[in-house]
Amino acid sequence: MTTVTLADARRVIAAAEAKAEEIGQPMNVAVVDAGGNLIAHIRMDGAWLGSVDISINKAWTSRAFDITTKELGENSQPGQDFYGINASNEGKVMIFAGGIPLTRDGKTVGAVGVSGGTGAQDHAVSEAAAGSF
Repeated sequence: MTTVTLADARRVIAAAEAKAEEIGQPMNVAVVDAGGNLIAHIRMDGAWLGSVDISINKAWTSRAFDITTKELGENSQPGQDFYGINASNEGKVMIFAGGIPLTRDGKTVGAVGVSGGTGAQDHAVSEAAAGSF
């Protein structure tokens, strides 16, 4: 399979929910396929409404550039190679932690995006989600 399936997305989201519950932070979790198209999204009870789009855009960004949004953020600071990238793609590019590519057989086949907590919390939940893939 060259993309994330709905069954994959459900498993990834379940792992994200479990980690978010463990740390006590409700999250928005999005999963996109190889083309960056949304497959599934959840907003946990109490998760910020403003983070819905952010989670979706983190997943899209991670897939669009095949990099974690945390790494992209580090490389988009003044003086770095990707400085200003967040202004591209009509502002859709997210440069803070919470987006991670999903790979199969060494190829990126989708991504997960998490938003609703601190950067460290978002990244931890997205790592747990990606780890289930």
